[in-house]
Amino acid sequence: MAIGEYCCREIVAITPSESVLVAARLMREHHVGDLVLVEPTDNQGFLPVGIITDRDIVLDLIANTEGDLSRIAVGDLQRRELLTVHEQEDVFAVIAKMRQAGVRRLPVVDDRGLLAGIIAADDLVGVLAEGLQDLARLTTYQGQQESSLRPE
Repeated sequence: MAIGEYCCREIVAITPSESVLVAARLMREHHVGDLVLVEPTDNQGFLPVGIITDRDIVLDLIANTEGDLSRIAVGDLQRRELLTVHEQEDVFAVIAKMRQAGVRRLPVVDDRGLLAGIIAADDLVGVLAEGLQDLARLTTYQGQQESSLRPE
């Protein structure tokens, strides 16, 4: 199961030079908890260079600073090297990467390394839950089939 089948292709992105205030407003406007930081490329694509979450804003800035959020760039919040996954990577490999890195969201890139989507832990829980439901139905269906084939 390739992660590209399950990632969200509607990404809300921002350049690293934009302010935290602009980022917070974008999150509110689009009802998202994260923004992918991108740099435009020459071929109409976007290269992911970071990610900022609502949690980053609250815990790193609002709780620890009294600075003007309109003067702080979102790129300044980037605390770690960005981890991305390729859209052909297996779902379980992506889950392992998320767990190992301790992150809940990962940008998904295409063969050129350009932003193709984003995958969140919540999305993966839904995918796994559907798989478990299918297994449960199979068990029930198999029992019904066996019962119908037995003579009474």
